[in-house]
Amino acid sequence: MTSETDDEGTVALGALLAPARVVLWDFDGPICRLFAGHSAERVALGLVEWLEVRGLRGLLTDGERESPDPHAVLRAVDLRHPGSDLVAELEERLTQEELKAAASAMPTAWADPLIRTLTAVGRRLAVTTNNSPRVVTRYLTSRGLTSCFLPHVYGRTRDLHLLKPDPDCLNRALRAMGAAPSAALMIGDAPSDCVAARRAGAPFLGYARNKRKEELLRDAGATHVVDSLEPVLAAVRSRARAPRT
Repeated sequence: MTSETDDEGTVALGALLAPARVVLWDFDGPICRLFAGHSAERVALGLVEWLEVRGLRGLLTDGERESPDPHAVLRAVDLRHPGSDLVAELEERLTQEELKAAASAMPTAWADPLIRTLTAVGRRLAVTTNNSPRVVTRYLTSRGLTSCFLPHVYGRTRDLHLLKPDPDCLNRALRAMGAAPSAALMIGDAPSDCVAARRAGAPFLGYARNKRKEELLRDAGATHVVDSLEPVLAAVRSRARAPRT
């Protein structure tokens, strides 16, 4: 799918990784498929039905009611009632659904060894996500990856207007880690990740598990996109083996 999987691409990946002392990971996509066994579409529908039972159907447009993305429903309600108790309760319901999903989340191929290898070669890692940080921590614990990230998990807060593509979670990570944006690399799978990285001033590596996701990332301005994390792992290992000059 992508040029980054050939020999020339491996060199390009090595050059992208070389200055990155900090690697910022999106969660749902590059680390795992959170809703692999717990449908995101059903979660979104559940949020819509919860609103309708309370007589709040009119808060959403027809398009928002039909959205397969639970974050779209949450954003829509926050847009009309920012910071309200309603939004807080809806956000907590989404968090509970994400926690259920974490139990059946599917690890992204090559993510675990890449995370461990980056840690082993001295890179510092953080998660920068629109998901609940409680969910991220639960998943990382289940995979034995907690020590690779904690305390640097920066997820959704009650300030929903700061979700990506706003760079807030990236900026929080960079400040806490004392890292300049130019010394970081963001790995994400959505256009919002690419835009957030650009706004934060950090280089970006897109992960696209299918052609449609690659097209969306390219349209958002991503210049480096891989369809597997295996070549990224190979590039990290290759640099680790290279003799020091």
